[in-house]
Amino acid sequence: MKLAVIRSRALVGLRAIPVAVEVHVGGGLPRTTVVGLPEAAVRESKERVRSAIINSGLTFPDGRLTVNLAPAELRKEGARFDLPIALGILVANADVPSYRVGETEVFGELSLDGSLRPVLGVLPCALAARSAGRSVIVPRQGSGDCGRLRNATVLCADSLLDAWEYFQSPDATLDRPSLTSSEDPGRSLGNTLDIVDVRGQRHAKRALEVAAAGAHHLLMIGPPGTGKTMLASRLPGLLPALGETEALDTASVYSVSAPGGGLRSWFERPFRAPHHTTSTAGLIGGGGRPRPGEISLAHNGVLFLDELGEFPRPALEALREPLELGKIVVARAAAHAEYPARFQLIAAMNPCPCGYAGDGTERCTCTPDAIRRYQARVSGPLLDRIDLQIFLSPRRRPPAEGGERAPDTAVEQSPASSEVRARVEAARARQWSIRGKLNSDLDQSELARFCALDEPGQRILARAVEQMHLSERGVGRIRRVARTIADIEANDAILGHHLAEAIQLRRLDA
Repeated sequence: MKLAVIRSRALVGLRAIPVAVEVHVGGGLPRTTVVGLPEAAVRESKERVRSAIINSGLTFPDGRLTVNLAPAELRKEGARFDLPIALGILVANADVPSYRVGETEVFGELSLDGSLRPVLGVLPCALAARSAGRSVIVPRQGSGDCGRLRNATVLCADSLLDAWEYFQSPDATLDRPSLTSSEDPGRSLGNTLDIVDVRGQRHAKRALEVAAAGAHHLLMIGPPGTGKTMLASRLPGLLPALGETEALDTASVYSVSAPGGGLRSWFERPFRAPHHTTSTAGLIGGGGRPRPGEISLAHNGVLFLDELGEFPRPALEALREPLELGKIVVARAAAHAEYPARFQLIAAMNPCPCGYAGDGTERCTCTPDAIRRYQARVSGPLLDRIDLQIFLSPRRRPPAEGGERAPDTAVEQSPASSEVRARVEAARARQWSIRGKLNSDLDQSELARFCALDEPGQRILARAVEQMHLSERGVGRIRRVARTIADIEANDAILGHHLAEAIQLRRLDA
């Protein structure tokens, strides 16, 4: 056989697009040509493939080799086509028939000795192959998450020789992926930090519970040492475990972000905390070759932005659309990619440049203009999209005899994360059963249906709008938060104290 076609896939965002790797062995002087809009790593594959075939003890054909990656108008990137090109050369040069060529998709990077290295996007490609009704051969390294796919035939190979023997012999077999992340959701969630460790800040703990129950965004402003970072780092322990579909979506993003990338735990929601020097591309995604940013890596989880006022202004403004739409579209001249970005934003910042404004002491030396400029680093349109906005005050201990502060020895009766998580799970289950979505995702028509207010509630909200100068978006977010508070208490109607608490949790608007 002088012509072979091996099935593979190229990645565009999270889409795994079918690619036919066509190999022709012809006469003439020895030469290998790769066509089909390959970029540098693909063009270099001919050198890796030749060495891998020879070092595997197989025969590299003499003559002119032409490799076509179809469709030709699609740009091909990365070393994922090494294995299908090598198998195509071997199949085209073989004198015996090759089995399973038409029913199997293949991708993987080759070392010079013929062993396989991990590549980007193993999970999205395996999902696409399952939808097409085909099996798929992947490098063993970095294939663990593929073992969770139901009704999919994912086979692992350690080397080119393993894959070639599988093609050549109808009796040859390959192993299935072995799982690499936790199977037990309870054990996974039990490893997170516990909110009981946070002393005081009862108001902030309540805000964190409400945020967890309705997937609401939260901004905490307060002086250094008030527990903003401690509280944010304990939010994952309040959230329910990832469902199977959610985990699959999140793991797909990690799969295209780095070779062999995967979730640390299949059930635990991701928690991303980028440094405030992160660029716009690093936060929302992009680059010369588009890659997911931090907002996509936090998909179905938490994005924590500490020192919010220190982030670059363009990076913060780029968060507006993903906060509303739950996705990000990265458009470049040579590429157009879409990534999911349904994350929960938790942000923290100081009230002023020195950090001590409003802490009840005389330590703050910032002028009113300096404070206004610092707080203006976070724009009004971005603040308007954050449901909960609270101020954290320092925890004061009463003075002991002699004027010195007494040691803090009191044991605080504060619920553990497991207790709060039980309430959060019950509230979320109620939202899904009644409305089919979480309260943070309710649209305008659903607000009128599920967040209706009685006459006293309408008067309370009208006064809040007048005093706090709320926008229509801000009013809608207060109603969503009030609906979540009612769900925590298992109430069908939004009562006056639910609405009052929701307004109190957005007092920064005042």
